[in-house]
Formats: sequence, C-alpha cells, structure tokens
Amino acid sequence: MLSLHLTPLPTLTTARLILRELRIEDALDLFTMRSDPEVMRFVHRLRAESIDDAIAFITRAQDGQFADIAAQWAITLKEEGAGSEAGTCIGVIGHWRIEPEHHRGELGYTLAREHWGQGLMSEAVAAVADYSFGVLGFHSMEAWTDSRNAASMRVLEKNGFKREAYFKENILWDGHFVDSVVFGRLAPK
Repeated sequence: MLSLHLTPLPTLTTARLILRELRIEDALDLFTMRSDPEVMRFVHRLRAESIDDAIAFITRAQDGQFADIAAQWAITLKEEGAGSEAGTCIGVIGHWRIEPEHHRGELGYTLAREHWGQGLMSEAVAAVADYSFGVLGFHSMEAWTDSRNAASMRVLEKNGFKREAYFKENILWDGHFVDSVVFGRLAPK
C-alpha cells in the first residue's frame, strides 16, 4: 500500500501554469467557473448556486487532502502569479479518489470557459500525471468522462490515456441517461 503525505500539496509548474493548493480565497473564482452552465455541462455535479457552494467544494478538497485520499490543485496562469502563487484560479485538477491500496487515483479536472482551446488542460494533466506516477508512486490512473465531451477525451489521449470502457446510459443526469467513457493510463516502465 502506498504511504501518502499530501499535506502540504506541492506546487507544480509547467511552461504556462502554476498548479497550487486550493485555498478559501479561490471561492469567488471557483463559484464563477462552477456556476457556468457550459463549464458544468459534462460535469455530473450540481452547479454552484452560491459562494457557499464553492467554499464547500474547497473544504471537501482540503478534507480529502488532509486524509491523504485526495489531491486537488488550483490551476493558475504563471504570468499572473509569477513568484507569488497569487494568480487567479482558472481551473481545478486532481484526484478526488485515491486508492493507496491499489496504487491508483482517479483524475478529474475543470477549466474556466475563457481558457478552453489553448492546450492548458493538456499541460496541467501532464504535470499531475508526472507527479502522480513519479512522486506518489501510482501504478495507474483513470479518468471518467461524459461520452459527448470530445475535448476532454482529446486531452486524455494526448497524455497517453487509453479508452478502457464504455458504459451505456449509466448515469442519470438532468433527467436523461448519459453514457460514460473510462480512460486509463499505466505508469511508465
């Protein structure tokens, strides 16, 4: 079984991004993003209705991190937060579910709409995958996506994830059954 110590969560950097711990100060940015119907269209969770919903999201993320069963980073632009890690939270990425006994984690992510189509999420996924395999010692990672979310599937495929399963009408969401696709990736040998 993996022995994880996720507090404090390390800051990860890429060419354009700083991935840092989520903070209560991110609540307004998170509320703006998670209340956007387009951002949440393929996320099978209720949209944020208030700033309190965003605070609850951050609190759940922090609780999971303290228990060493989850790790969530705020995605910020490097140019905005250079040297201070103070950049605006434009997205969230991480593992809501880590199974130390199986050396695996489930990857999930969300990005504010104005930052779509720029390759930022592919960059963030690469950083989290490198950390998860190289530092945490994961053997595998999985990611579930709505079958209609072609952009998310491209992000995963660009990062070496392979389609492993397709579930027909397995989630009842917004009054309709939707299909899910499961992607997986093994640690590099």
